Amino acid sequence: MTAALIGKSVSRVDGRLKVTGAATYAAEFEVPNLAHAAVVRSIVANGRIASIDTAEAERAPGVIAVVTHSNALRLAYQPHKGLPDAAVGERLHVLQDDRVTHQGQPIALVVAETLEQAVYAAEVVRVTYRHEAASTDMESVDPVLPTGKPAEWEIRRGEPDSAFEQAEFRVDQTYVIPRENHNPIEMFATIASWQGDSLTLWDKTQWVHNVAEEIAAVFGIAAENVRVISPFVGGAFGSALRCWPHVTLAALGARVAGRPVKLVLSRREMYYGVGYRPHTVQRAALGASRDGQLQAIRHEGHQETSTYEEFTEALLSATRFLHSCPNVHTRHRIAPMNVHTPTYMRAPGEASGMYALESAMDELAVALNMDPVELRLRNEPDRDEFKDLPFSSRSTRECYRAAAERFGWAQRNAAPRSMRDGRSLIGWGMASATYPMNYAPASAMARLLPDGTAEVMSAASDMGPGTWTSMTQVAADTLGLPIERVKFTLGDTRLPRAPIHGGSMTMASVGSAVQAACRKARDDALARAGANEIEEAMKRLGQVIEATADVAPGDETKRFSMHAFGAVFVEVAVDPDLGETRVRRMVGAYGAGRVVNPKIARSQCIGGMIGGIGMALMEHSVVDPRNGRVTNANLAEYAVPVHADAPPVMDVIFVDEHDPHVNPLGVKGLGEIALVGVAPAIANAIFHATGKRVRELPITPDKLL
Repeated sequence: MTAALIGKSVSRVDGRLKVTGAATYAAEFEVPNLAHAAVVRSIVANGRIASIDTAEAERAPGVIAVVTHSNALRLAYQPHKGLPDAAVGERLHVLQDDRVTHQGQPIALVVAETLEQAVYAAEVVRVTYRHEAASTDMESVDPVLPTGKPAEWEIRRGEPDSAFEQAEFRVDQTYVIPRENHNPIEMFATIASWQGDSLTLWDKTQWVHNVAEEIAAVFGIAAENVRVISPFVGGAFGSALRCWPHVTLAALGARVAGRPVKLVLSRREMYYGVGYRPHTVQRAALGASRDGQLQAIRHEGHQETSTYEEFTEALLSATRFLHSCPNVHTRHRIAPMNVHTPTYMRAPGEASGMYALESAMDELAVALNMDPVELRLRNEPDRDEFKDLPFSSRSTRECYRAAAERFGWAQRNAAPRSMRDGRSLIGWGMASATYPMNYAPASAMARLLPDGTAEVMSAASDMGPGTWTSMTQVAADTLGLPIERVKFTLGDTRLPRAPIHGGSMTMASVGSAVQAACRKARDDALARAGANEIEEAMKRLGQVIEATADVAPGDETKRFSMHAFGAVFVEVAVDPDLGETRVRRMVGAYGAGRVVNPKIARSQCIGGMIGGIGMALMEHSVVDPRNGRVTNANLAEYAVPVHADAPPVMDVIFVDEHDPHVNPLGVKGLGEIALVGVAPAIANAIFHATGKRVRELPITPDKLL
């Protein structure tokens, strides 16, 4: 038998393919007779197309077709709601009418022999508009409750209003997070090729089956007739969860041209075409007794959404159970605007909501003259007070202790502006972290071959967290084979169905299916051959053994509250004259169940920490309120963290946690929680360094001077 592989730090099995350029991404597939497409986009936020002149574009060299609402195929747009789609509203119907609802909306498509020819022709399409008043500024829009039962969006327990008024110590502040755009290294791209009524899409996506089902619904064909291939995804962070309009445009262009068409979005187009973390305004009000016991929490927030869909995320969910409090009121609202629909961005909802909650907790600790860790410990709940359920496991206390000890928190001087290194002001801050454990139905297949190797497959995605490697690891461990004798395949709708590659659910869901399929195949082979090891069994049998397994959650969510928990500690240095902030150290401790591959898991956490630095100090999509245009829609002006911004010390601690309730593998997921808590920890550290509380992200030098 081989040594156990689950829990071992294994290097990425796809690493060599990526560093040598052999990994093939959506835009890189070689398809014969390929044409190229470019999109013409609206430059107004609301109105109608008065006229669209395509004559010059049609005469341009190499142009095959110019498609507008006037000559486009009438598409079926049958009902379809995948998990990442907005539950309320109707997705954008591209090139189906003259209505414009937001800046950057696709209003024409050019197909040409080369990319350069397509881009040029798109630039000479002439459009005039009938402008209508547009709502593009959150401050000018009255937020409303989302559609549905009011109880879903406004939740109370106890008497929060009176309890807050009677509390000895109170904090009541507003916290703002601007729009943030995903900026993965790989641009969005789709290659579409029709064969009669069957369609093949090579697409950048985090869920191949959802793309197949959405495009089938749009074109009114059977989902089985749409094959989606996406073996490698060069980062996405939630932006590729949904099937966006450019996929429809690529398929439409290929249908019109009668040949395969490639459509690649530019960096600027990605700011208008694939969603973003929405602009959020939150009010957090906390009341506590002199000994630090929370008496009341009032947390409300509203976020931008489009006029044609209602996008909502779990903005306030953590507030309902993270800290013990008898009186809690949360209210979630939306602000419909002439913008394109936001979407999930790493740790959606929790990252934003926890910024307000954990900043307010720090402000309360200052008001109480109490250590912020001690304040949280005094309000550590024994059970989920919102659902009135026990936690399947909760290691928050251990996370606080482990991270504080590693960080050296006991040496902190609590007084603001009391710690220095030369001329730099030094600040230490911390915050809690949490993210739900998500587990969805998934399927996998295992094939044992006569030569003692195995092929394992599922239609999962891998946008960078290491799915290729961790699934190979689980399969090899279950089969008792060396890892190099197992080949895992993903990213194709012809493979067994997998759930969405988001919400930190892939290992819990697909990993459990892989484990079940491999166990089934192994047991079958060993029983047939009367052997103790797979390699020997397959030699005896001399034939392929194949097994498929389906897994799904049971009633555990009705019996337990299941979440990962963590704590983040940060040291910053602030230049008192320039207002420049540098993160110097960061320690994160996480109770996230079983860790399949500590090496990859640590990489995940470091990535989340660096993303949190961007959220706290840099990232801000600047929207022109006159027309909804993003003025910094490029990587020159939209600042994201680079190597120089990463602190030299980033420690990651995994608290030992055995949780038999969450899923067969006992994992909780790490991709999301690693970002949660980082922004408030940095904001709290900056206050400690400077004595100035900044409640609007990002915390740029101008806000500290």
